[in-house]
Amino acid sequence: MPAVVVSSGGDKQFEGKITVYVVICGIIAATGGLMFGYDIGISGGVTSMDDFLERFFPKVFERKHMAKENNYCKFDNQNLQLFTSSLYLAALVSSFIASKVCTKCGRKITMQAASIFFLLGAVPLFLSEIAPVHLRGALNILFQLDVTIGIFVANIVNYFVANIHPWGWRLALGLAGVPAIMLCFGSFIIAETPTSLIEREMLTEGLAMLKKIRGVDNVQAEYEELLHASEMARQVENPFKNLMKRSSRPQLVIAISMQIFQQFTGINAIMFYAPVLFQTMGFKNDASLLSAVITGIVNVLSTIVSVVLVDKAGRRFLLLEACVQMFITQVAIGGILLVNLKSTNEIDHTLATWVVVLVCLYVASFAWSWGPLGWLIPSEIFPLSTRTAGFAFAVSSNMFFTFVIAQAFLSMMCHMRAGIFFFFGAWIVVMGLFVIFLLPETKNIPIDEMTEVWKQHWFWKRFMDEDTKDEKAKN
Repeated sequence: MPAVVVSSGGDKQFEGKITVYVVICGIIAATGGLMFGYDIGISGGVTSMDDFLERFFPKVFERKHMAKENNYCKFDNQNLQLFTSSLYLAALVSSFIASKVCTKCGRKITMQAASIFFLLGAVPLFLSEIAPVHLRGALNILFQLDVTIGIFVANIVNYFVANIHPWGWRLALGLAGVPAIMLCFGSFIIAETPTSLIEREMLTEGLAMLKKIRGVDNVQAEYEELLHASEMARQVENPFKNLMKRSSRPQLVIAISMQIFQQFTGINAIMFYAPVLFQTMGFKNDASLLSAVITGIVNVLSTIVSVVLVDKAGRRFLLLEACVQMFITQVAIGGILLVNLKSTNEIDHTLATWVVVLVCLYVASFAWSWGPLGWLIPSEIFPLSTRTAGFAFAVSSNMFFTFVIAQAFLSMMCHMRAGIFFFFGAWIVVMGLFVIFLLPETKNIPIDEMTEVWKQHWFWKRFMDEDTKDEKAKN
């Protein structure tokens, strides 16, 4: 493959091409997404299985099989929701540990630990740092693609083990170890990123690795850029304290906001509890699990759309198109359920099928936008001096609000009924306005030159005065 010269938008040009080695590293690193996705998908299926409910949540089991039980409240149980949400409280704490390990020991070591302890914060950073600038979005989205594949595989597993009595749920949970084993062995094949090597003053190794992943010898411009970024980062004694500076406000606000918005699309509520949601609408157990499999397929295929378009159409276009599509589908689902699904009746089969179609359209729009870009954008906007600390805040925010939604969704559905879909629809309007006014385009901008984006943005440039004053003082 011929070398590609990529302009940084200024005077510098970075030369590079996609190498087989980068592709292999990307695929292996993104396996962390399989673990995350499998856990998301498996929990909803297991919590709809009668054997599991009868053993651990007998009150929910009894309520589920009561003839006149409220459709919206069958699964309203705080302990049942805690089974799903507790994973994300642990991940919240782990994300800060991963940040420190990333800086001190490197991205590779952190991913090896991740395969053992399920810490995922290092993976998107690794993908952003090894990718050529013109393909950074596509390579990073491999992580989200693996998340969707993990969800899909979990849905398949749920479907087939649901009828293995009484231990099918044990098999479903136990198979979560498979992607962890894959990442563990794969992490011994991949290399450390040039950024991490240079950050730890291993300059010769960093230059050699940069040449290897770019597939060319002429990497001096990019190498000098990394050296400069590393020197600036080394002057920062406390990156978490540095994040509180005014000049770090744009990146921090956007990174955290993207995580909050990603969860308040309602996606994980639907992906966690898809089988439960479909049972609420009157589908039997096998039919509800099969419907979840269908949405899983849509999720995977739509994420591939993002891989193809993210570095061509740009981040903002995908996010805004999805806001429109998600809003329409959420309101339509809410409207159908509001009119047709009362407390104790079953929804008409034709309408139930239309709800599944609308859910698929909703999942599709999320999968090529807020799903992958919620991870991509925070991983590419921080300077090296605060990158691991900033991304730790992003990941912890994601885990916290994932916990909130997972813990609250079934109770919210019980009390708000169909109104919960209008609730998420309102949040989608807010998200769209945020993108229009506050999120700049980051397509084809080198990761270590992202500061220039904030200096040119109509709103965020006012926060960059601190950096401008520092530069003038040095001159």
